[in-house]
Amino acid sequence: MDGWAHHLVIAPIALPLVAGALLAIYDERRQFLKGVINLLSTLTALYISVALLRQADASAPTVYLLGNWPAPIGIVLVLDRLSAMMILLTAVLACAALVFALARWHTAGAHFHSLFQFLLMGVNGAFLTGDLFNLFVFFEVMLASSYGLLLHGSGPRRVQASLHYIVVNLAASFFFLVGVSLIYGVTGTLNMADLALRIPALPAEHRMLLEAAVGILAIAFLVKAAMWPLGFWLLSAYPAAVAPVAAIFAVLSKVGAYVLLRLSPLLFGTAAGEAAGFGTSVLLVGGMATIGFGILGILASQAMARIAAFSLLVSSGTVLTAIGFSDPHLTGGALFYLVSSTLTIGALFLLIELIERGQNPAADVIAITAETLSLETDEGAEEEGGAGFSAAPAVLGACFVGCALLLIGLPPLSGFVAKLAMLAALMGPAGQGGAVGIPPASWAFVALLVLSGLAALLTLSRVGMRTFWAPVDSVVPRVLVVEIAPVFVLLLLTVVLAIKGGAVLQYMEDTARALYEPSSYIEAVFDAHRAPALGSGR
Repeated sequence: MDGWAHHLVIAPIALPLVAGALLAIYDERRQFLKGVINLLSTLTALYISVALLRQADASAPTVYLLGNWPAPIGIVLVLDRLSAMMILLTAVLACAALVFALARWHTAGAHFHSLFQFLLMGVNGAFLTGDLFNLFVFFEVMLASSYGLLLHGSGPRRVQASLHYIVVNLAASFFFLVGVSLIYGVTGTLNMADLALRIPALPAEHRMLLEAAVGILAIAFLVKAAMWPLGFWLLSAYPAAVAPVAAIFAVLSKVGAYVLLRLSPLLFGTAAGEAAGFGTSVLLVGGMATIGFGILGILASQAMARIAAFSLLVSSGTVLTAIGFSDPHLTGGALFYLVSSTLTIGALFLLIELIERGQNPAADVIAITAETLSLETDEGAEEEGGAGFSAAPAVLGACFVGCALLLIGLPPLSGFVAKLAMLAALMGPAGQGGAVGIPPASWAFVALLVLSGLAALLTLSRVGMRTFWAPVDSVVPRVLVVEIAPVFVLLLLTVVLAIKGGAVLQYMEDTARALYEPSSYIEAVFDAHRAPALGSGR
């Protein structure tokens, strides 16, 4: 692909990099200007992500050669259906979280806007990169930014959760670096497409070392994907974060799942010889264990933020289990579920902060470092933010019901469509060999999907009645339109997903088939042409 459209591939990385660097220059007193720059950059990224999704759907994978060096020597960015979908999902969540934050939360600490843009740079880079070393680089950019954002708002609870989060992720980064080093030592390359060609040709005596290296590397991804028992950090970190940060963090756990989904069929697919299928049983068992743990946590939780965190574990476990089955039809339904659940949980984290204002008006809504930053106090910010609207309790209740229906998986919303697609894929053999032809692992996954919906139904019904039906010592929450609008838009997008369910599911299944038949990906990387030299006349 020629022209400016080809260079759009690097825009999701370059745009937040430039915007974040620019925002870091301005003093913290110029919050309005920084907010405008951040919002313009994020909205532009959303527009670009839509264009990239259309480009990926209409053509073969697009390869961008950084430095104009061909693979596997140079660094490559690869845009395909999966990476384009994840970039668009990130941009949508980022817009919603940022608009919510601009109402009050962006002034709760230093460098929010710069860290927000650098986080987007790291996440988008992880989705686009075509080699493991730069995947490590973008992981570190993402994690470093998330450290600062998790601390945003300060307070002892956030500091304690942040320290735990930092230690766990630093350990994961160590495993990442060790695994990448061992893989390079065994294969002589870190380019993903090149690894797919070299792994089948590895001598038998090197295969054990390769599998050990991949196992070490997978620990880093499984930590980020919050697979049980490696995901305990999420349960303290996400509920402690301020609402817009927790909302954008909903996509961070999907970065680990994305990498596993990218690498598992590419490196250990049917063409990998004796290494084919390596690690899928671990993902299958670990994913189901994560769902089971999440179900128990949802049933035991009283606080809404904890329910949202456990729901995120169920979402991650569902995607990991689908990867373990190595079935394109199931993976297509799981990708639909990934998008639906991520939008829902992001909306729920934003909604929880608004609901809890009416439950405990004396709570620390926002911790602001006024002496250090010379900013207005939170009370002053509320006065300048404008009046709320009188229908706030009814709107909050309706949004809560929408989130509940999505997490339960009841019709007619996208949560039901996603679960129905996965159940249809799991029950597929029943049409040929009857129910006895369905393997026990499929029955176990079906049971967990049903139980996860039942757990959400019981817990969210209990919490909803306590909060909206018979509240104790509650006041009418003061909610601004600019705060409830992002929640409404995210829920509206899930309705669009349900209405356009057939077309979206077709896109997801095409994406899954391309993942499990990676020849087009590999060919695109090695067939990418270098740009002609300046003055060559071509």
